[in-house]
Amino acid sequence: MLARTRAIAKKEFKQLWRDKRMLFVLIFFPTFLLAMFGYAVNFDVRNIQLAIYDSDKSDVSRDFISNLSNSTYFEFVEYLNNDDDVRRALNDKDAQVVMVIPEDFSEKLFRGEETAKIQFLVDGVDGNTANIISNYVNAATLAYNSKLQKDFFAQMGITREPPVLLEPLFWFNPNLETTKFLIPGLIVMILIVTAVVAVSISLVREKERGTIEQINVSSLSTAELLIGKSLPYILLALVDALFILVLGYILFDVTIEGSILLFFAATLVFILAATSQGIFLSVVADSQQVAFTVAILTTLLPSLMLSGFIFPIESMPGIIQVVTNITPAKFFVNILRAIMLRGVGIEAIWTQLVYMSIFILLFLGFASVIHKKKLSAA
Repeated sequence: MLARTRAIAKKEFKQLWRDKRMLFVLIFFPTFLLAMFGYAVNFDVRNIQLAIYDSDKSDVSRDFISNLSNSTYFEFVEYLNNDDDVRRALNDKDAQVVMVIPEDFSEKLFRGEETAKIQFLVDGVDGNTANIISNYVNAATLAYNSKLQKDFFAQMGITREPPVLLEPLFWFNPNLETTKFLIPGLIVMILIVTAVVAVSISLVREKERGTIEQINVSSLSTAELLIGKSLPYILLALVDALFILVLGYILFDVTIEGSILLFFAATLVFILAATSQGIFLSVVADSQQVAFTVAILTTLLPSLMLSGFIFPIESMPGIIQVVTNITPAKFFVNILRAIMLRGVGIEAIWTQLVYMSIFILLFLGFASVIHKKKLSAA
């Protein structure tokens, strides 16, 4: 059995080596995707375009504006003169947020009879960005309130610390960089797409060329054929994982906090799950075009939408959370984030490995049954 499996794998290696375009795509295209998506997909909101309508024009309002515009999150774009300018700035997207300071702002502040109010008009077309901007301006306002209170007590000769001092400490991702959160998901998406597409096309190619008939009449078993055809792509996928890891470290400073051996062991299990899905598609499909289309639809969309790569699964409706279990990408995303960001051991991820192993058994089992039925029908 080993000799026949090795012969099939050797034949596939030679065929892949002769197909320079496919070899280039399998080795270098994943790293290109990582670099492109790593820079393009980023939820950090920076350089928020800020316009200001200051009707008060006092030293206090200018001090507040200075505190806000000096923040690294905001980029001042223009001063506005009236309500029409405010509407124009938001309608034309010249500004993402407009700060409106009323003419009695400093007067109310010094009298202390009532709260001095400032209005922020935020472009709410992108709800996620609008929510982040709202949090930023709230934090800036709270910081300015603390500064005013401290200055007030200092003028009275009172040194007073806040009764409650908040000191947030972020574990695993201290700088809250979304790139480090997204890179594990990118690795998953790239590996599953390349592995499934490559394996499915490889087997269907034999059908289109007519060589599958020679294989069927040989002494090869179904298991020997499937393992031999998949082995080269499994090894290439592991090489891709290594390239992606190195590139992630060079470009985005993403490191593995946990065990590297555990990382590659879990990656191997995931690649086996992906190639088993590719094997199943190759048995079902009768042309490379169909195999490629179905492979993309069944890997790219689920790994993007249902794996937790971008959208938190916990925020989805209950029925959708159940549907997310149709893709092994969901479990591998959890594994990679656990190993790469939290540095956990196998005790925290073994259930995810079991789920991916179930995928392997199911896809290979279905593929074997369908392949044998097609052979008997022929």
